Amino acid sequence: MKAFSLEGKIAWITGASYGIGFAIAEAFHAAGATIVFNDINQELVDRGLNSYAEKGIPARGYVCDVTDEDAVKALVKTIEREIGVIDILVNNAGIIRRIPMTEMSAAEFRKVIDVDLNAPFICAKAVIPAMIEKGHGKIINICSMMSELGRETVSAYAAAKGGLKMLTRNICSEYGGHNIQCNGIGPGYIATPQTAPLRERQPDGSRHPFDQFIVAKTPAARWGTTDDLQGPAVFLASDASNFVNGHILYVDGGILAYIGKQP
Repeated sequence: MKAFSLEGKIAWITGASYGIGFAIAEAFHAAGATIVFNDINQELVDRGLNSYAEKGIPARGYVCDVTDEDAVKALVKTIEREIGVIDILVNNAGIIRRIPMTEMSAAEFRKVIDVDLNAPFICAKAVIPAMIEKGHGKIINICSMMSELGRETVSAYAAAKGGLKMLTRNICSEYGGHNIQCNGIGPGYIATPQTAPLRERQPDGSRHPFDQFIVAKTPAARWGTTDDLQGPAVFLASDASNFVNGHILYVDGGILAYIGKQP
């Protein structure tokens, strides 16, 4: 279906050396897009380039700290000069610190906010002017079901992702009239390197208690995979979603809709 094609589009996915960002880049490439990604250091960029090459994807990778506004501005200019104007931005780069709130320093809290909320603001701000001039653009923010829920040990992450939900809606409100669609994807619990500690087998071979808890709380009765995010991402990046704006698409196996089984 032509509406889902990304032929001729240039997509920049932040933090896409592996995990969710890599899976989204794979899907974008399959839909016809040119792939550009960045990561925090050369080691991660090289890892990503090798992984893309193994998949036959001619991605371009750059080192860039997305919390550094000057570095982001310079990267966007480089991409525009070497490849072209960015049509699709996916704010994927993120971190999490699982620390009880009373044990978390203000510096640790600020770091999570900086990467998970301030960086998407910086990146969106950098690409929007050229999108306005071109007459269209797509911005996809990787939010979280923690944009809606709280849980112990993730106060900074939940605060950042809640803020990112509202940033998404405000970008829509401010720039929707320029044919820029800004939407979010809210993953549930996805099997990635970041969540690996929550899925580790116990010394006796049993499943991690949190793993059991999540499967029981999710109507789909499983963890999500990065592949589960590919279709939603292509939809939000394509012309098929041109009248979808300011929306958070939760890809969570139904966990936000489910109160749980009666004991």
